[in-house]
Amino acid sequence: MPDEQPDDIQLAVELIGRTDYGRVATSMRALPFLAFARHIVADGRVLLRMPRNYGYHQACAGSIVAYGTDNLSSARPGESLWSVQVVGRCETIEPTAAQLERFGPAPCLVDGEPYEPVYLGIEPQFSTVHSTDGGLERRFQHVL
Repeated sequence: MPDEQPDDIQLAVELIGRTDYGRVATSMRALPFLAFARHIVADGRVLLRMPRNYGYHQACAGSIVAYGTDNLSSARPGESLWSVQVVGRCETIEPTAAQLERFGPAPCLVDGEPYEPVYLGIEPQFSTVHSTDGGLERRFQHVL
């Protein structure tokens, strides 16, 4: 990967903070997999809430993961499309009361089973941001 600039990671984390859900990617039993997660951004880290009952968090915690999201289904007509991914070490966390509030209410069920949340944190080390039409670069010039 090319040298990562801190501003690149900041932009990626900023964009992640503009959505509520994404997908975490890692491997489980030597096979790649994706799992959905609710996320928030806190202190430059991406915090995830996932269902405990699948055990996916066990494959993520202590590993390097990729986490991505986009605006592909939420962009308004004429708005640039973007996709973002961060890569970093993932650890189990205990969110603060304020962070729990920011996550909002958890679902009651997942696949017909009671939802029991587990929380993870990703410390971004690398990022990729892709956008159409150069609109993202113009829109976020003032952020950096």
